Amino acid sequence: MTPAARVAASIELLETIEEAGRKPADAVANAFFRDRRFIGSGDRRTISDRVWGVLRARRRLGWWIEYAGGEASARMMVATSLLMEGWDLAGVDQSFSGGKYGAQKLEDYERGILRKIEGRSWDHPNMPEYVKLELPEFIVPMLREKFGTRLEAEIAAMGNEAPLDLRVNLLKSNLDEARALLAREGFEAEPMKFSPFGLRIKGRRPVTSGKAFQDGQIEIQDEGSQMVAMMVGAKPGMRVVDWCAGAAGKTLALAAIMENKGQIIACDVSAPRLEGAVRRLRRAGAFNVERHLSVPGDKWAKRRAGNFDRVLVDAPCTGTGTWRRNPDGRLRLAEIDVQELVVKQAAILDDAARLVKPGGRLIYATCSLLPAENEHQIDAFLRRHPEFTVVPLEQVWNFGPLPCAGPYLSLTPRVHDTDGFFGAVLERAAVGKIEGAKIEDTGATDE
Repeated sequence: MTPAARVAASIELLETIEEAGRKPADAVANAFFRDRRFIGSGDRRTISDRVWGVLRARRRLGWWIEYAGGEASARMMVATSLLMEGWDLAGVDQSFSGGKYGAQKLEDYERGILRKIEGRSWDHPNMPEYVKLELPEFIVPMLREKFGTRLEAEIAAMGNEAPLDLRVNLLKSNLDEARALLAREGFEAEPMKFSPFGLRIKGRRPVTSGKAFQDGQIEIQDEGSQMVAMMVGAKPGMRVVDWCAGAAGKTLALAAIMENKGQIIACDVSAPRLEGAVRRLRRAGAFNVERHLSVPGDKWAKRRAGNFDRVLVDAPCTGTGTWRRNPDGRLRLAEIDVQELVVKQAAILDDAARLVKPGGRLIYATCSLLPAENEHQIDAFLRRHPEFTVVPLEQVWNFGPLPCAGPYLSLTPRVHDTDGFFGAVLERAAVGKIEGAKIEDTGATDE
């Protein structure tokens, strides 16, 4: 494709994402390129990078365009993003060629708007803080509670491109073998800092078409997500529940840690997600996993109250910790979403807690950075359930350097170069009453 054609395709993809509303941008982009197989892999990467760059800077781009008297359309945002990349106006004008596959030529009024922006830096003294930070306005106080004076630096790190993280499937391979196979496929992978079975590749690479992935020797999984599975403390022979299993990403990690010995029940309220997990489980060679579809009125959990050594609740959340991978999430999140999720998380925790046997452990995790979904959620749970106590991270972490201080796992892109994750381990007293459980639609997904 010519540079002008790439610009035109970037505008079209951005318009498609905006028209899709709350549908995740990566799903929209996958469908977009699937319907346009004539776009080669190199062109797809360039187009995606440009669009994701616009999504990461959407608020500032829109602010500048409106400041200059224009309207923040997809067309103007792509043009302005080129200026912010260091292009001059003549180069931008040339990329809007008006040719057969290029974007329509810039109108005089569009050039006038861009002329006012040309040569500017990203920030302006009149720009509101939430615009500079590329955040929903309502969420700034919540994140300031978490980060304090580090807020700007933490948010800046979330604007960087995330690496491709892989988990080596110990049921089929080991770190050295998987790394060598990836090298033969043309992928240079490095061991991770915290996960002993993790490999990292810079940038986005098409590993899913290679033998290592197709044979189930590797799975795509952020290092932070791997660390959550590690802190569960699952061992061969245990009975474990993945209460919000989704597509079974952490279920697969647990099966490998348990060496396919013992029992894992992967529960979810979505039949399609559980069906999708079947392919992943089969490819990985994980055969100690059963699936359970949770539906309203289901008696499954009530009958199994107090029967499990470990219960993992990878709760549905805002996903604020994944914004470096999913910058469109910053644009879709509303205050009501946080309010509703906090209520749902509490109900899920209460239900899952009943499955934990005396002396067993409940592990709560989110890919959120918000205290309301994390520390505050645990505080409220402990007030409702005094039979549980927090097990400090240092007592459950047996995998090398302790990743963070404090009782909880608390990961951020800036400090750990992972997605943002929170994890808490709660232990049930050795004796106590266990009540029946109820099932609700959690809407949970797995990374």
